[in-house]
Amino acid sequence: MIKSLLFFVRFYLFWLIFFFIDRILFLMLYNQKLSGVPFSEICATFYHALKLDLSMTAYLTVIPLLSYIFWLLNGRKNIQLKWLPYYIMVLVVLCSSFSGINFNTFREWGIKINAQAIGFLITSPKEAMASSASSPVALSVSLIALLSVIGFFLQHFIVSKKLTFTPVPIWIRSIASLLLCAVTFLLIRGGLGGSPINQSMAYFSKEQILNQAAVNTEWNLLAGAFDTRATKGNPYVYLDAKLASQNIKELYTPAKDSTVQILNTKRPNVILIIIESFTADLTKTLGNEDSITPHFDSLINKGVLFSQIYSSGSRTDKGIVASLAAFPTLAAGSVVKWPEKMQKIPAISQSFFKNGYHTSFFYGGESEFDNYKAFILSHNYQKLIDKNSFSGNDLKSRWGKYDEVVFARQISDLKQEPQPFFSTLLTLTNHEPYDLPGRHKFGEADNIAKFKSTAYYTDSCINAYLNNAKKEIWYKNTLFVFVADHGHLLPKNKYDISVPQRYHIPLLFYGDVIKDEYKGRKFDHIGSQTDIAATLLTQLNIPAKEFMWSKNLLNPYTKPFAFFSWDNGMGFIDNKQCVTFDNVGKQILYNSNDADKTQTEKTLDQAKAYLQTVYHQFIEL
Repeated sequence: MIKSLLFFVRFYLFWLIFFFIDRILFLMLYNQKLSGVPFSEICATFYHALKLDLSMTAYLTVIPLLSYIFWLLNGRKNIQLKWLPYYIMVLVVLCSSFSGINFNTFREWGIKINAQAIGFLITSPKEAMASSASSPVALSVSLIALLSVIGFFLQHFIVSKKLTFTPVPIWIRSIASLLLCAVTFLLIRGGLGGSPINQSMAYFSKEQILNQAAVNTEWNLLAGAFDTRATKGNPYVYLDAKLASQNIKELYTPAKDSTVQILNTKRPNVILIIIESFTADLTKTLGNEDSITPHFDSLINKGVLFSQIYSSGSRTDKGIVASLAAFPTLAAGSVVKWPEKMQKIPAISQSFFKNGYHTSFFYGGESEFDNYKAFILSHNYQKLIDKNSFSGNDLKSRWGKYDEVVFARQISDLKQEPQPFFSTLLTLTNHEPYDLPGRHKFGEADNIAKFKSTAYYTDSCINAYLNNAKKEIWYKNTLFVFVADHGHLLPKNKYDISVPQRYHIPLLFYGDVIKDEYKGRKFDHIGSQTDIAATLLTQLNIPAKEFMWSKNLLNPYTKPFAFFSWDNGMGFIDNKQCVTFDNVGKQILYNSNDADKTQTEKTLDQAKAYLQTVYHQFIEL
């Protein structure tokens, strides 16, 4: 039986070689983009591509696997797999065709072939042909033919066409069948890790051509086919499109273009710290909680606090995109799930990069989780430090490195960073299961106590971090921006997902670059994480018009409001009212002013117009 298992080894070897050759051809076709890229980094593409290649091969193995198990359990000794060459030939032609189409897709759109491109070809063939009229047809056809011929040749010499089974007890054959199914499933999923396999696991370079090459073409297409919400039309159409668009335009049109200038310099270093689950309820200032975040509360008295800020969503992936790209949440959807769309939205890291800033991102966990890495490396972050960048002796939890380790690493690395720099740090310790490297300040009786303890720990890390930063030459010319990635049910444990307090978070500007007369000031303008972009860039005299979903919180004439959403639910809050709405049940879940029916209808229409318009833009990306 062991000899028969070599069938799978040879089958996998064939497809890995096929994908290897496909990738070489892709890089050769776009060799002009590789100018100046070290050869070692180009070679690394093939290593980082293995997970997706193995996953795709496992998908292709499913039918041969079922056939193998059938004959294994049937008890036959010799099986001629006459159908297998035809099965492989069909797949080779399909994969070769996808590669040929991918060449044109990447050339025209700058993205890998996806379900949207195939759907366009099927539903609108004339338009698709017109769109590809300028593409080099001869080269595409030659590429398809070359890959097909190579595939036919390789399969003839590598793949087994015969199975030979040696007699073994049925229980051994049954166990072997289960193990084969388990291994195939794990390869499809990408292992036993907390995060299923995604495109981000192939991303490794700041050179986007290498990241695109590392993503398996067929896997990318298959993933898009399984998740087609972005291509089925807008599920949140409530209003006339023009009316919805007009509502949004009015929201983002200030009565006057002005700003309160709180900085004493136009070119400071900027460090953005996104704090895991750092809800406003953890603080004394905003949540009336004692002793959980004493250091952060003390910083409030020395910085500029925006006291009425609401997270865009309820998860880190949505908080990252809202804070860094000023792109709102999509209720049930998340833009990070579609890298080809995600890379088209601007991010403040790109604005800083274009203005001569050196950029870096620090995170103690797996940057592949939820496609974080794909977002980071496609938006001009020149350096990415994640848990794989640390030594094995550093303190770590089940999620990754503890906050104190990551803060220390950022300070160490910034010693070598030319000024000005823009650096982002995402913490993770204040996350379930609330592990700590030492004693829990508030005990471990329940999750509330544990959550308060990890928040207290992160607060102490921030204090130590700033004390260490003060010793660095760049400190006096640095603006620190602190914001939470999202709110949280804890520590009060009384606000469900549809209540606005659940999304209330702090936003704090801190540092010596703030003018003395503004230190300790609190601005109560209602806003969102999405407003960080316009607020911050305006202070630095950097254009922010491309961030259409962001408003300047330091402009007294901007309209105060915030939009937030969760899976199929949304909320809108302004100075008059807050209303939250269930998109599935089509009912209001929370209303801070239910006596005023007219105002309720207006506020709800604002929420509907917002989600409808942002989702429409998402589809059009």
